[in-house]
Amino acid sequence: MDRYARASDRVRTACDAGGESRALRQRVLDEIDRVLPYDAYVWPLTDPETSVGTAPLADVPQQLLIELPRLIRLKYLTDVNRWTTLDGGVARLHAATQGELIRSRMWREALRQHGVIDVASSVFRDRFGCWGFLDLWRLAPAEPFTSVDEAFLAGIAPQVTAALRRTQAEAFVPRPAADAPRPGPVVLLLSPDLEVIGETPQTHEYLRLLVPPPDGRAPVPASAYNVAAQLHAVESDVDANRPYARVSLPGGQWLSLRAARISGPHPATIAVTIEDAGPGERISLFARAFALSPRESDLLALLPSGADTRALARQLSIAEHTVQDHLKSIFAKTGGRTRQAVLSHVLGA
Repeated sequence: MDRYARASDRVRTACDAGGESRALRQRVLDEIDRVLPYDAYVWPLTDPETSVGTAPLADVPQQLLIELPRLIRLKYLTDVNRWTTLDGGVARLHAATQGELIRSRMWREALRQHGVIDVASSVFRDRFGCWGFLDLWRLAPAEPFTSVDEAFLAGIAPQVTAALRRTQAEAFVPRPAADAPRPGPVVLLLSPDLEVIGETPQTHEYLRLLVPPPDGRAPVPASAYNVAAQLHAVESDVDANRPYARVSLPGGQWLSLRAARISGPHPATIAVTIEDAGPGERISLFARAFALSPRESDLLALLPSGADTRALARQLSIAEHTVQDHLKSIFAKTGGRTRQAVLSHVLGA
């Protein structure tokens, strides 16, 4: 067994260990580094419906952190090896550009001056959505990534994808009855370059929950930058997905983030709203995370109405026994034993 095969086995073990998404990603990164050295990385989760980044995990040169808003904006505006367009799931910047890295806007305007000589990009996507993407950077004097490196990353992608989806499913936990919803929505105002220019009073608190900063430091609105950068991508015809993402917090809370231009005397200003995800938003994400079929997802969306089996069958134009079959499958996939138990799970009640 060669070193890549052994590394694949270790990645599988790391994925099978489960746990919180940041810990999972770090374990996988450690195993990748043992066989495929890299100098820096960026690994966000993504909303499976829109592919917009959330919950970033990153280690990049310190000087680049100062340019974080610009770096994220360029990532979304660069169409070379964009995670939403990678058919094979893995690509190398040096290979994709035939060595002409200048064809990548992000490399041309941000990475070149910091010595980046190649980027290996992996997308973690299955039939239920996109669950994250990983960029591994190599800096001079290292050599570019090889086709063997690419094959290794492609080989581990399915098991990593499944593990990431499971971490999102595990983020759906019932919240205590005393845990009242946080007031909202709150708003963050960004300039066209994604610099913070204003916020509502409770925005700071939300940002600390989204990406907890080191003690004493101001929170970095990374998730807000991502939805705002996606707005730029939509406006530039780089990508058509909505500037929207759902983000999990400890304790079963889910937030939704949206970006839009505001009207008035400063139309270039971007408003990012952050609020508790509504029942419909939670249900659709829950269905993807627990790998429900399209019909099971349709049925799940109807359960909050309290309709009985006959009414559900009529609304879905299927037989009553088929409704019962779908319910049994939902129970098996989610661990719920009753309709109410599943609803409590999905809605966090």
